[in-house]
Amino acid sequence: MKTIKFLSVVVCASAVLLSCNKNGVTNKPLNTQIDSVNYAIGAFSAKGLMANIKGSNFDEADKDLIKQAFINVLDSTDVLIEDTEAQKILSNYFAKKQQEDQKKAQAEQLKKLEEQYNDVKVAGENFLEENKTKEGVKTTESGLQYIVLKEGNGEKPEASSKVKVHYHGTTTGGEVFDSSVDRGTPSEFGLNQVIKGWTEGIQLMPVGSKYKFFIPQELAYGAFPRQGGVIKPFDVLVFEVELLEIVK
Repeated sequence: MKTIKFLSVVVCASAVLLSCNKNGVTNKPLNTQIDSVNYAIGAFSAKGLMANIKGSNFDEADKDLIKQAFINVLDSTDVLIEDTEAQKILSNYFAKKQQEDQKKAQAEQLKKLEEQYNDVKVAGENFLEENKTKEGVKTTESGLQYIVLKEGNGEKPEASSKVKVHYHGTTTGGEVFDSSVDRGTPSEFGLNQVIKGWTEGIQLMPVGSKYKFFIPQELAYGAFPRQGGVIKPFDVLVFEVELLEIVK
């Protein structure tokens, strides 16, 4: 949308140079109403273009090149970039810039959250460090911890499988944030649609099994859980999961 708006303003702003030639701008007096209308179109278009450039966070604007392009198009001579290529150039540039801006903003937000919730992050690390020494707790290479509460004898799902499960999710302090058990209805979902800890953990389970998982924050929601929920940034999550079936 930003690129389309940018392009539309550029097209309108071509009116700014209706009185231009290759040697620059000729200052004409406004003798008639039509002269004033033409000048007003140019003035509004130019202000709109500059406002849109600023709104697009485009700091590399070169007014001389912009003027050159307008003059080339108006005179139909020496046009260096045609419409289709111009659209592609602008679309690619602003798409890449938007990604870079989002990445930068997320990094800045992450830094703030790490400072604000450092106690939660440290508490989670300490919890997992102590928990892995407890009887029955197994730890995978990724850091996922689990206890086998009941071992089934069915087949194991794959990363692309859809499964039906009953589960009960809490924080390490025991606060419930989600539970199909409490709702009384099993849930179905694809293992490629859930947090990494679930994707990895449920693949360890034969159908009919019930496991308890201790999921590190980096395999859960990390710094960005759902806003307004029970889960804090960097929380370790605890789930009891019963794998009922692999949905065909």
